[in-house]
Amino acid sequence: MAQLLLVHSLLLGGSSGPLSFSPDSSALPGGSTLTSLANGIGSWALIAALVGLVVGAAMWALGSHSNNYQHTVTGRRAVLVSAAAALLIGAAPTLLNFMYSTGQKVH
Repeated sequence: MAQLLLVHSLLLGGSSGPLSFSPDSSALPGGSTLTSLANGIGSWALIAALVGLVVGAAMWALGSHSNNYQHTVTGRRAVLVSAAAALLIGAAPTLLNFMYSTGQKVH
């Protein structure tokens, strides 16, 4: 029982009041570095999606012209997956902001 009270006081700071949460990238050192890192990874991911789209389109075209069903389907799948990846990468900040703001409204 004493351990439970200790954990409770550590987690809640000894108070039984409501908790609050407001993310702030400047609250800790390295916030701007992490933002730059996320932007760089997003750029690499978009480049990978572009390469996947081009390679998939080429495979789809070559498979179609050579009547190779397996290459045609694989190329088409690569094009669709690469396009979906680019869509999700571009929409990620908006989706996360929407989910966060929706979560803030839950009481």
